[in-house]
Amino acid sequence: MEKMRILLVAGGWSTEREISLKGAESIALALRERGHEVTLFDLSGGFEKLLALAAAHDVAFLNLHGQPGEDGLVQALLERAGCPYQGSGPAGSFLALNKAAGKSLFRRAGIQTPAYVFLPVRPGADWRCPLPYPLFVKSNTGGSSIDLFRVENDEQMRNALDTLFSRHQEVLVEELIPGQEVTCGVTGLPGEETALPPVLIVPRREFFDFHDKYAPDGAAELCPAPLDAETTAKIQEASLAAHRALGLSGYSRTDFRLREDGELFVLEVNTLPGMTGASLVPKEAAAAGMAFGELLETLLSYAVSAAR
Repeated sequence: MEKMRILLVAGGWSTEREISLKGAESIALALRERGHEVTLFDLSGGFEKLLALAAAHDVAFLNLHGQPGEDGLVQALLERAGCPYQGSGPAGSFLALNKAAGKSLFRRAGIQTPAYVFLPVRPGADWRCPLPYPLFVKSNTGGSSIDLFRVENDEQMRNALDTLFSRHQEVLVEELIPGQEVTCGVTGLPGEETALPPVLIVPRREFFDFHDKYAPDGAAELCPAPLDAETTAKIQEASLAAHRALGLSGYSRTDFRLREDGELFVLEVNTLPGMTGASLVPKEAAAAGMAFGELLETLLSYAVSAAR
C-alpha cells in the first residue's frame, strides 16, 4: 500500500475517552511501522481544528467510542472536508449506536434480538417493567459495558433507572438470554463483505462487564470459537445480516447471546470496535491470517477506494 498521511482521530469526551486514547497508541505505532505519516488528534483538544486537519491528510482513521464518533457526527464533518475515513457513514453509524433503532431494524430484517423496552424519559413512579426478571438495564447509546446493570427485582430496577436518568441517558431494558457470549466481525466493501472467525467470550464474573472487558484478569476470549461448524456458520451469517440491515460498510462487530438450544440473538453492532492488537476484531483477523497492521491498512484501503 502506498504511504499516506493519516489523521488518527481519538479521545473525544465520551465516557469511553481513555479506552479510545489507549487504542490509538497501538494504531499509531502499527501504521508508523508500515511507513505511514500519522497525526494523532485528540478530538477534545480543539474540535474546531478537525476540518482543517482533515483537509491536510489523505485519509482519516477514527478510533472514537461513544459520542462523538460512533454517532456519525465526525464522519459527516469529514465528508464535508472531502477526507475519506474507514468504516461506516453517518446514517449507519447513528443507527448502530442507538440500540433501540438498531433493534427495530433487526426485527424488520427477521433477525432475532432479545425482547426490550425503550425508555427515552423516566417513567412514572407506578411503572413496572412488563418483562420478567432478571433483566439488563443499559444506556441506549452507551458502550464498553459502562452503566450496565443486571437487575433482579423492582428495587434494583429503580436504582438502575435513577443512575441512568440522573446522567441524562436514554434507557434500554432488555431480556436476559441465558447462554454464551459470542462476537463476530465483518470486513469488506459493500457487496463483498465476509465474516471473520467468531470469538467465544467466557466471563470471569457474573456477566461480561467493564472489568471483564479490559482488566488483565478479565474474560477469556477464545478465537476461533470452539463451536461446531453449523453454529459458527450461523453466527457468521447473522453478523453479515446485521451489518447489512444497518447499512454499514468497511467493518463492524456484532455481539450475540447463544442460547443453550442453539438459538442466536443479536445484542448490538459496533461500527468502531476496539482496535488494539489484543482487541476482538484484530484477534479474529489474526485467526484468519491477517496481521494487525495489515488489518489497519486494509480498512484504510476500503476508505480510499470508496472515495474514488
